[in-house]
Formats: sequence, C-alpha cells, structure tokens
Amino acid sequence: MQQERSDATTSRRSLLCFACGVSQFVLTTLLTGCGYIVGNGFGPEIRTVSVPIFQNDTFRRNIEFQLTEAVQKEIQNRTPFRLVKGDQADTLLQGQIVQVRKDVLGETKFDDPRELQFTIMARVTWKDLRTGQILATEELPISPEAIPVLGQTEFAPEVGHSLASATQDSVNRLARRIVNMMEAPW
Repeated sequence: MQQERSDATTSRRSLLCFACGVSQFVLTTLLTGCGYIVGNGFGPEIRTVSVPIFQNDTFRRNIEFQLTEAVQKEIQNRTPFRLVKGDQADTLLQGQIVQVRKDVLGETKFDDPRELQFTIMARVTWKDLRTGQILATEELPISPEAIPVLGQTEFAPEVGHSLASATQDSVNRLARRIVNMMEAPW
C-alpha cells in the first residue's frame, strides 16, 4: 500500500514537472516570437553617457541645472548606462530648453489665477561619439500640439501648490520622457 502511494506521488510530480516545462517552453516561444525582449529596453552596446548642462534659450534662469540633474538621476535610476564627463563616453546626450510657459487655465471672478499650467519644451539629441551617428533626436515642431519632448503640469495656488513644485514636477516629467527616448526602438 505504501509503495502504491509513493509511485502515485512520483508520477504526479513527474507529470507536474513535465507540464511546467512545456508551459515554460510555450511561453518563451510566444514572447520571443512576438518581438518582446527579456531585460531592459536599452542597447547593450552602449555603456557610458555624457550629459552636459542643457542649454537654456529662455528667460527663466537656472532651470537648465534642474533639468540636467533630473535627466542624470533618471539615467542612473532606470538605465544600465554609467555617467561619464566629456569625450570619454560612448554617447553624448545634449539638450536645449527652447520654451518655458506658465499659462492660466482658470480664474476667479476677481481675475485671480485659480488653476495654472507650467510647460517646459526642449530639443534633445543623443549621439554616438564612436561613430558620429545620431541615435535619437527630438526636434521642436512648428505647432505646439505636436511637440514631442515636453514636461507639463497643472497646479492650483489656492490649495497650496507653488510654482516651485510645479517646476520640479515638469522637470521630472520631461526627464522621464528624455530617458524614454533613449530606449531601443521596437
């Protein structure tokens, strides 16, 4: 009786292991066959990135330092790339802040701003320093609706939001979009 239970348990385990192996094989085949990749979406041939201070073409001062720092932190946190100064890097990520806007979305009956929107627009180029090839670029289009690289946030001073917090939120959103641009294309 004991031997029969042991044989039944062993055969169940064998069947379960076989089913797991088959399902793992099918899942791997489906995922790789559909263009999915395992791991992060960044190219393995690139190891280092140089990110100099962004150029600022606006009248809002010191925002270039905030954006550069946010992009560098985002690269360190989300990518396998290492930050390097100067031409010792494999690639160069250059940016230019082309517009900073603060727009009123809603007013009180006394014309005080109730809800505002803060937007930062940038032009970014990612270049391979070894080959001279442009890896990714986002240019400022003619129409404001089509601007691909921008960080935008809404804030309401009445409920305690400030221009400083809105600026930091926009900078962080823009930094995320810039690092998203660095991912390998599908």
